[in-house]
Amino acid sequence: VIPEASLKMYEKSLERVKVFKFLGIYFDAKLSWAEHINKIVEKCQKVLNIMRCVSGVEWGASFSSLKTIYVALIRSVFDYGSASKNLWESDVEGMVWRDQQPVQGLTKEGEKTSYVLTDLHVLISIFSITLYVELACNGLFGAGNGSMIAAPDPNRKFTLQKAELVVFNRDVRELLTDFEMLVDIVKILEGEQRGFQALFTANEMVNLCDPANPSSFAAAQSLAQKFFAQKNGESQHVVHAMGHCHIDSAWLWPYEETIRKCARSWVTVIRLMEKNPEFVFTCSQAQQFQWVKSWYPNLFSEIKQFVQKGQFIPVGGTWVEMDGNLPSGESMVRQFLHGQNFFKDEFAHYCKEFWLPDTFGYSAQLPQIMKGCGISRFLTQKISWNLVNTFPHNTFFWEGIDGTQVLTHFPPGNSYEMKGKVEDVSLINTVKNNKDKGRANHSGFLFGFGDGGGGPTQLMLDRLQRVRDTDCLPKVQMSSPDVLFSQLESDSSLLCTWVGELFLELHNGTYTTQAKIKLGNRQCEALLHDVEVASCLALCKTDSFKYPACKLQELWRLLLLNQFHDVIPGSCIEMVVEDALKYYDEICTTGSRLLLAACESLGSTPGKGAGSSMAVLNTLPWERTEVILLPAEDAQTRLGAFHRQNWVPFVIQVDGTIMMENGLLKAKIDQTGRLMSLLLLQTNRETIFEGCLGNQFTLFDDVPLYWDAWDVMDYHLQTRKPVIEVIEPAKVVRSGTHQGSVSFLLSISGKSTIRQEIVLDACCPYVKFNTQVDWEESHKFLKVEFPVQVRSPNATYEIQFGHLQRPTHRNTSWDWARFEVWGHKWADLSEHGFGVALLNDSKYGYSIHENIMTLSLLRAPKAPDANADMGHHNFTYALMPHTGPFQDALVIQYAYNLNFPLHVFHGVISEPWSAFSVNSPAVILETVKQAESRENALLIRLCESHGSSVTTTLSTSLPLHKAWHCDLLERPDSIIPVSKTTSGISLTFKPFQIRSLLLIIK
Repeated sequence: VIPEASLKMYEKSLERVKVFKFLGIYFDAKLSWAEHINKIVEKCQKVLNIMRCVSGVEWGASFSSLKTIYVALIRSVFDYGSASKNLWESDVEGMVWRDQQPVQGLTKEGEKTSYVLTDLHVLISIFSITLYVELACNGLFGAGNGSMIAAPDPNRKFTLQKAELVVFNRDVRELLTDFEMLVDIVKILEGEQRGFQALFTANEMVNLCDPANPSSFAAAQSLAQKFFAQKNGESQHVVHAMGHCHIDSAWLWPYEETIRKCARSWVTVIRLMEKNPEFVFTCSQAQQFQWVKSWYPNLFSEIKQFVQKGQFIPVGGTWVEMDGNLPSGESMVRQFLHGQNFFKDEFAHYCKEFWLPDTFGYSAQLPQIMKGCGISRFLTQKISWNLVNTFPHNTFFWEGIDGTQVLTHFPPGNSYEMKGKVEDVSLINTVKNNKDKGRANHSGFLFGFGDGGGGPTQLMLDRLQRVRDTDCLPKVQMSSPDVLFSQLESDSSLLCTWVGELFLELHNGTYTTQAKIKLGNRQCEALLHDVEVASCLALCKTDSFKYPACKLQELWRLLLLNQFHDVIPGSCIEMVVEDALKYYDEICTTGSRLLLAACESLGSTPGKGAGSSMAVLNTLPWERTEVILLPAEDAQTRLGAFHRQNWVPFVIQVDGTIMMENGLLKAKIDQTGRLMSLLLLQTNRETIFEGCLGNQFTLFDDVPLYWDAWDVMDYHLQTRKPVIEVIEPAKVVRSGTHQGSVSFLLSISGKSTIRQEIVLDACCPYVKFNTQVDWEESHKFLKVEFPVQVRSPNATYEIQFGHLQRPTHRNTSWDWARFEVWGHKWADLSEHGFGVALLNDSKYGYSIHENIMTLSLLRAPKAPDANADMGHHNFTYALMPHTGPFQDALVIQYAYNLNFPLHVFHGVISEPWSAFSVNSPAVILETVKQAESRENALLIRLCESHGSSVTTTLSTSLPLHKAWHCDLLERPDSIIPVSKTTSGISLTFKPFQIRSLLLIIK
């Protein structure tokens, strides 16, 4: 009988099944094991020949779901202390199934090449074992050839090299582990007294040990035990060892394969826990727990049992280990909201620590978001990958842009997949690397194979057991995150504080790679925001409307999944990209339907019969004046203005030069589409630097040292080439309506082109650049530059719920390492009285050096996706000159407008109405949604965006009954009273503070 769960997983792609049946083998308890082996050879030669025939079998293709099934029938009686194993060797991952359940993962790269058929300590009666071995068509790190990050090879074949029944000699394994640890100590402590002691101990053991006489092993082991038992002093550094198995939710393998990786890894962990009751294992990502719960329910039940015992410890509190830079602030909140609620529902507690060891930088707003979700501790290690500067701390307080602090720990071993070897826990890699000596005498130690899964092994546990308290090595104790952080907290008085972002000086190409994924993320974040706003308004205005909570949860979880730290950065294989784009399409299709349903419900409110049949929904909390595109009628596109004004843009063309003006701005454009001039008419201030041209497309050679999709190196800046070849010169498209526009077509190369429409709307303070690129390049980087008449040592970039400044100079190595940085919807360069903002609808990579503002547009890496970014792209960016500070010029609001378009729908609205408004431009009403656990309550989230202390009033036209402050998990906070006035709810904000409210609507 093939395991039901296995068939369920593979029912669509099962290619073939091989069944082998072993002959019955009877054992005599009076015989020695040597005689048993002889009987196996004599009586089961046929079986062994069958297994040898299996060895060398090849199959493919990559990531297909071929299964090879073995059925073994064994009858035996075993001696005390003996073990029989199935010895396995293949270049693929596998899973052993027994009694319809997964029992053991197999992977050569993860050093799991055997399954214990039986490990008995008493004589037993005759029994039988039936096993199935399920094989994948990928290794631990995917299916590339020639390089770990190579694109999957569809023609790659995989081989079963070995499948044998063996008898495991535990004494030999123990002796080998003793020798390994002693020899490593000799190497690590070369020239030191303790190193010589290890050397002489090993030498004596060799002299005592006779391979032909197993009885000599005990004396040799006794010498090793005596050495390892020599203890440390009280002041020795303490290493807190925790099993760990970092599994990328998608990377060099698709999402579906990750489900199997989780099962293979976690079931192996459960087997280790059964044999090692002191073993503790940490595991993050609620999504992966959900997968296992759905596909392997019995395994999930076992996990829950060990969670209760305190051995299997859920950590992190997020849905996935998301990217730390690119998701919006609200998306980061939802990562914690969905993750923490899952862990609370399934395991009866929230996570206390944020666990993000492998993402490519950490937003300076994360400390506040963590704290708001009940987390005050943070563990990572990725900053150790810095290419230029060494981060100065391992244990410290990290302070966000609002002043919130969290205790942060970087394990000094600089890895989340240690192997328990002496060099891992030695003075060199743990104690010597600890940059906070004297301040912190405890450190974390995460051991187990990771990235592709695998996790800890028995050998790792055996290694750590030997050096728990051995002279001249740090003390090692099996521990938990709570024990580690509690110890660090108790000794935290001398710890230093790091203020601002944790910027990774590497992998800054991920701000741009896979542009369609970036676009999908930004559009879906905006769409789900709009669906929630519209649904809340419909819920409050129409009794018959039902808030689509379940469907929104599904869509949010798809979006959160795609924010995994190898998906939204674009550092994944093509199969993952296809899955991600499919999920974005699903979000857009379903979300658009939900939005339309909410809008139509709003349009059918009482009082219909008067007013226009065309309605507009504004999901932002301020009035907007802008041009909108109305639905086509009679195949003609009509332009309409929301709050129409008198000024009409005009465009004229003289001697090949085009002039555009709308009463606020005056632009001069050459034949290649470049800005020769951009005047802010209010002050007659020129934006473009003298003698330079704005909107200059530039192409760079982009050949990283190794991490192709991840990295852009500083030397690429030396290869700048302007894109100036014109296919179609600039021409006027539209003039004299509510909108003026100019279009042109450029050649990037013989294979790639740029078509752009420059748009100037009535009453709009920015010039918009609607861009289409057909991109067929290899290792090239496309950017657009705006040299502006502004001088400032710092530029400002939007991040989650706020902004921060970075230098425009390269004085120090820390400055230089920020030659390519990330930001969200806008970046600004200002001097006193004047500035320029660069807005966009889907880009995240920026470079502002001196007075040149650059937006990164497209890359063309070839690994791990050989077709990354190839094809057609649509995106928009805009340039907005302004007087005064960008805060007073409403740059933040205009960037929101660009990303959250007005929605036009057919409906009858008797008169315009507003549900919410805030009377301070510094405060953004970010989110309006139904509360998670209260159907009659709305969750309102606001943030201070200027970096100022401010008191404001939240006004609503909805029938408000009660209001509470709450945290980001929507737990009411009775300590902070809600101040209600006749005009609304009075709220006080500190700089960049996030506030959430629960509103009970009558």
